[in-house]
Amino acid sequence: MSRILARSRGLLLPLLLIAGWEWLSRQDAAGAYAFVPLSAIGSALIELLANGELLVNLWASLARTSTGLALGIFFGVLLGVLMALSTLANRLIGPLFHSIRQVPMLGWIPLIAMWFGNGEFSKVLIVSLAAFYPMVLNTYQGFSHVEQRYREVGQVLVLGRWQRLRHVLLTAALPSIATGVLHALAFAWVTAVGSELFLSSGAGLGNLMMNAEAGSRMEVIVLSVLCIGLCGYLMTLLFTLLSRHLLRWRNIR
Repeated sequence: MSRILARSRGLLLPLLLIAGWEWLSRQDAAGAYAFVPLSAIGSALIELLANGELLVNLWASLARTSTGLALGIFFGVLLGVLMALSTLANRLIGPLFHSIRQVPMLGWIPLIAMWFGNGEFSKVLIVSLAAFYPMVLNTYQGFSHVEQRYREVGQVLVLGRWQRLRHVLLTAALPSIATGVLHALAFAWVTAVGSELFLSSGAGLGNLMMNAEAGSRMEVIVLSVLCIGLCGYLMTLLFTLLSRHLLRWRNIR
């Protein structure tokens, strides 16, 4: 019983926020517009599920975010490893990389739109870049700060270069890489919705929010925000469980 009560404590703040939201929605007309009643949000959910609009836009955003995230993680890890293991590559690429990453991701949208248009490729590219930066930084940090004792073990076992990379360096850098994925996931959702808002073509939760704003349908906007938050939370939860499984060796050292 005490374990159930301990786990339910996390629901206290959300329930208080929901109660406060509903109370504010019942104060006056302005409150009812800014804080849409829960009944209106529920009605909007049923409506958008019935006509399929919510699922179509949700799937489009989820696919766009997942694709960009996967590409950003893959190329970010590759570049991070290259910069960490090659002094020459770090000197050649590092200054340019650290200069470019200072530009806010949403600031790249107009330039990318001019180069590639406002289609799906541009949106995925923006998400990929957002995931790419934290993956490069965390991968570089993970490979650069491997403890010396791990490197000595590889030398004692006379491991080859590929074996040291796989069994020593990569294993030791996995915690840092996992942290980079969590950061990349958050940035991927931010830029996915941002690109949909700026490049208003095709399906997506950002486009759904724009259309709802034009039609003064605050309940649809709130519902879209809730969907984005829920998807981001579930993806984070799934990766957290996966990383715990992959990094379970840390608890038995």
